[in-house]
Amino acid sequence: MTIQVKICGLTNLDDTLDAVELGADYLGFNFYPDSKRFIDPIEAKGILQEVPSSIARIGVFVNADSDLVLDVAVDLNLDYLQFHGDESPEYCNVFGRPWMKAHRLKDESDLKQLAAYESSWLMVDAYVEKAFGGTGVVSNWDLARMAKKYGNLFLSGGLKPENIELAINSVWPYAVDVASGVEDTPGQKNRHKMEEFIMKAKAASMKPRLA
Repeated sequence: MTIQVKICGLTNLDDTLDAVELGADYLGFNFYPDSKRFIDPIEAKGILQEVPSSIARIGVFVNADSDLVLDVAVDLNLDYLQFHGDESPEYCNVFGRPWMKAHRLKDESDLKQLAAYESSWLMVDAYVEKAFGGTGVVSNWDLARMAKKYGNLFLSGGLKPENIELAINSVWPYAVDVASGVEDTPGQKNRHKMEEFIMKAKAASMKPRLA
């Protein structure tokens, strides 16, 4: 299985087109106003008009009003919704399109909450108190491996070109998610880092498993 790559926190057209050209499978746009990678939905819509429909578009939301989520999802024709806050399973299920819940796992007891979220996809991110992702902190890969039984796993948290091969060999997720690990500054991607990350992720997923 070729592991999928999601480039998240895109904020401008040049970086988005670079991600597409370099082979990203998913593009993530952050609609959480307090994020350093926030993008206005109107601006994101303009960018997505230049993106091939074959590339999956993911909208990232944190404790957002459900009407806002629905409006953005429909207007931007998002393929997936990613909920990165304290959203309940009931909340996640009301939008009528594929979604994943990001879980910031601190210890093994946190795994109990995953079963309540009945989705084909889930994300594991690093636990950082009062932070909703994008911190650059590496997630707990042991917990991530345990989480795989709950759905197709997007591994996030502190991934970068230097550790992506080890992360894949350790966890073997469905997809890997990167934001800060391929940036010069928050929201400004580095083309060389994106190229190296995607290349290494795809190559590692084609090799025999080491773990």
